Amino acid sequence: MKLSKRLETILNLIPEGSRLADIGSDHALLPVAAVQSGRAVRAVAGEVNPGPLKAAAAQVQEAGLGQLISVRKGDGLAVIEAGEANIITIAGMGGSLIANILDNGRDKLEQVELLILQPNVGEDILRRWLMEHGWLLSSERILEEDGKIYEILTAVPELSDQRISSRLLYEDQEWLRSGGDGTFTVTRDLLLRMGPWLLKEPTPVLIEKWNRELDKLQGILDSMSASKLESAEIKAKLLQQEMEQIKEVLACLQKDRP
Repeated sequence: MKLSKRLETILNLIPEGSRLADIGSDHALLPVAAVQSGRAVRAVAGEVNPGPLKAAAAQVQEAGLGQLISVRKGDGLAVIEAGEANIITIAGMGGSLIANILDNGRDKLEQVELLILQPNVGEDILRRWLMEHGWLLSSERILEEDGKIYEILTAVPELSDQRISSRLLYEDQEWLRSGGDGTFTVTRDLLLRMGPWLLKEPTPVLIEKWNRELDKLQGILDSMSASKLESAEIKAKLLQQEMEQIKEVLACLQKDRP
């Protein structure tokens, strides 16, 4: 079975011998691949929509893995019992929706050792939820496939003696400007938005993502310029400040590149 680059990256983050719950499993490609590869000893494929649920059941049956993969209909983490899974994957949804799923199913997370999350948008919302609910962001990946850019976040439970770690990860940072002329502040909000681990090891895909984002923001700014409302003028100034911050960061990330 051929996985997409996105799903292959997620698969490679699943530890060997896991008890996996894949929430919003769609066609159950990830649980099937995880069990076939030995990364999961058993798995739950959760789906709330009838169409994908039927496709997932067919995929599991075709693979002959009905004894090891349970396909279940339900909303979010309602498809599993507490302690049933030690690894949870949630991919292909908005960051806000993933955060809501985790929040509504917090009683199912007590024995979970690793979250592997791939939000399509709203990564900052998800990072903030993790930070505020005792989960330490342990890694970030970014990749491009078929013209789309995806971020994959992993998080582990923050131990009691590490309770401050998440907040330290997002502490304001002073960066030297790309021209060496003074410093500027990379704020917590910007770190939450752009990703602290991604900024530590920037890739061309990260640069491309934020150049695209700047183009979108410029379009919004251009549309605001036609308005005479005072509120639009205030929003435009805030948007300009946000864009300048992103440009400063990108300039620093690229200064050592050929």
